[in-house]
Amino acid sequence: MGRVTQRRKIHRYVLDGSPASLEFPVRHREDVLAVEEPLEIRLGNLSFSVTMRTPGDDFDLVAGFLVSEGVIWDPDQLISLRFCAGEDENGVQTFNVVEAQLRSDVVLPDTGRHVYTSSSCGICGTDSIEAVRKSSHFSPAQDTLTVPVRTLASLPDQLREAQTVFDATGGVHAAGLFRIDDDGGARLLCLREDVGRHNAVDKVVGWALRERRLPLSGTVLQVSGRASFELVQKAALAGIPVLAAVSAPSSLAVELAESSGVTLAGFSRGTSVNVYAGSERISLPAALPQ
Repeated sequence: MGRVTQRRKIHRYVLDGSPASLEFPVRHREDVLAVEEPLEIRLGNLSFSVTMRTPGDDFDLVAGFLVSEGVIWDPDQLISLRFCAGEDENGVQTFNVVEAQLRSDVVLPDTGRHVYTSSSCGICGTDSIEAVRKSSHFSPAQDTLTVPVRTLASLPDQLREAQTVFDATGGVHAAGLFRIDDDGGARLLCLREDVGRHNAVDKVVGWALRERRLPLSGTVLQVSGRASFELVQKAALAGIPVLAAVSAPSSLAVELAESSGVTLAGFSRGTSVNVYAGSERISLPAALPQ
């Protein structure tokens, strides 16, 4: 997996009380870790942001980040992406700086990165939601997608089966984009893994932009972990009508989902799922009560 994973020697302490653990309580072995490195994003000569990420799919990450920031929304606005010079202490290229060249009519931000983070940012929720509404060029509220509830509840298992980096490390988040077919089944279009769940989503959105698939009508974005305000924001700006998470959403995430027309589901566990916004998109089997 290259720079995605790294092997490290560790001391493993076994305390299960077995004869082997009593005789050899400390064992020496190797473990596989998910790599975390900084990535600087530049817009021409302007340093726009630095994010900690798992290397890989970096161009997708940058493209998706720019969509999530409301800077671009059309693939023709992105002229090129390239790695810039960047070396470690041994003079080896790190591939940790990406420069995006944007079309001349794209309005560049005046300052460095400014996003609407969740609990620690101190930004008024109402102002944050209004800012997302003003910067969005797609409308999830107009999407006519209907998702069978059993299909929605099955997505975490499908996501988990495709998580190769998590299998090796147990240390990354995942985001999977699913197309809902006419028969109600779900087809995985794109999966990305990263130490940051926001990065995993940006990588999916960036893939979609570069493949000329935006807006992502008729899709479900399934994520590991919780559903924060930022993830709903990213889904809305990409035109994704349904966001589902394995864990809980935040209160502001629900507010933004309601405001932007995104169906938001949480605690999706295979046999049950909570829908916090947009339940009209969820269909039940004929035998179940409405």
